[in-house]
Amino acid sequence: MVDDHPLYREGLVSVIATMAGSEVVGEAADGAEAVRLAHELQPDVVIMDLNLPVGSGVEATRQLIRVSEHSAVLVLTMLEGDDSIFAALRAGARGYLLKGADRSEIERSITAAARGEVVFSPAIAERVLSFFAGGSQPDARPFSALTAREHEVLDLVARGLTNAEVARRLFVSDKTVRNHVSNVFAKLQVTGRAEAVARARDAGLGGV
Repeated sequence: MVDDHPLYREGLVSVIATMAGSEVVGEAADGAEAVRLAHELQPDVVIMDLNLPVGSGVEATRQLIRVSEHSAVLVLTMLEGDDSIFAALRAGARGYLLKGADRSEIERSITAAARGEVVFSPAIAERVLSFFAGGSQPDARPFSALTAREHEVLDLVARGLTNAEVARRLFVSDKTVRNHVSNVFAKLQVTGRAEAVARARDAGLGGV
C-alpha cells in the first residue's frame, strides 16, 4: 500500500483484510519507501498513489518494477488527466483506478491484478480504448496544449538546465525563454519550476 494519507491507507488495509487469501505485507507513505519495501518484501500487488511527497508515483512505479519484476502495480489516485494515465502505463502500471472507486471495484481489481490482468476504472478504460482506436501511439507527445518550442523548453528544464542554459542551447534570448517558461506554467497549471519538472518527468521528459 503506497499512499501518503494514513487514514486512507488504514481504510484500504481494512478492505483487503476481508479478502480471502489476501494480506497487506507493507505500507509506504512515499515513493522511495515504496521501492525499498518492494525490494525487501516482493509483493504480488502494489497499490500506488501518484501524488507522493518523496518521488512521484510514476517514478516509484518505474523503479519498483526493476527491483520486483513480478509485482503488479495498481494505481489508485485522484489524478485522471491523460498525461498521468499514460505516464503511469509507460512506467509499467498494470491498472489504473480513481479514488472514487467503490469497495467491490477495488477488491475485483486487486484480484485481477494478482492474476496478471490489466485493470482500469470504466471511465479510464473508455479513454484508453479511444486513444488507441484513434490511431495514436502510446509514446505520443504529452502536454498537447504546448507548442513545439514550449515542449522543447520544458524538456530542457526537466533535464535540469537553467533559463540561461536553455537560451544558449536554443540560440534565443533569456527573455524569450522566460516567456516560454511562463506560458508552460500557465498551460500546465503549475505554480513553479519544481512542480513543472515533476509533471514533465512523470510524462517521460527530461531523459528519465
